Amino acid sequence: MAGNQPSARPRSPHLQVYKWTPAMAVSIFHRVSGDGLAIVGGLMFLWWLGALAAGPDAYAAFLACVWHDPSPEVSMLHQITNILGKVVLIGLTWAFFQHLFSGLRHFVLDTGAGYELKTNKLWSTLVFIGSITATAAVWLYAFAEALNG
Repeated sequence: MAGNQPSARPRSPHLQVYKWTPAMAVSIFHRVSGDGLAIVGGLMFLWWLGALAAGPDAYAAFLACVWHDPSPEVSMLHQITNILGKVVLIGLTWAFFQHLFSGLRHFVLDTGAGYELKTNKLWSTLVFIGSITATAAVWLYAFAEALNG
């Protein structure tokens, strides 16, 4: 009876069965970046909107946390929140570009193009390279403007 013998194969596919490919990584990061944009980006937007509506002091406190603190007495807490604010903004920028380029890749795939293995791997790799390059370009420009102005 061949049907009663236990099989060494798993009953359903698991992550250790599949060989990781750039296309799998792009798919996972597309979902993660979309969730990050929705949750973290939404909370940052609401915080910014609330600070804007609450008046100049609340808006100055928001800017002190996420961009720079113009007061002459900058405490250690403000320096830490300032660095964390920039890390969150850079992360949101990367998530935006990752989600954008991945979405464009999916749009092209929906037309029926790019399903060849080499082409799919190339486009998946270019999504990561493009998102990191675009994020670096935006923040190099922003920091250069902040230093000059």
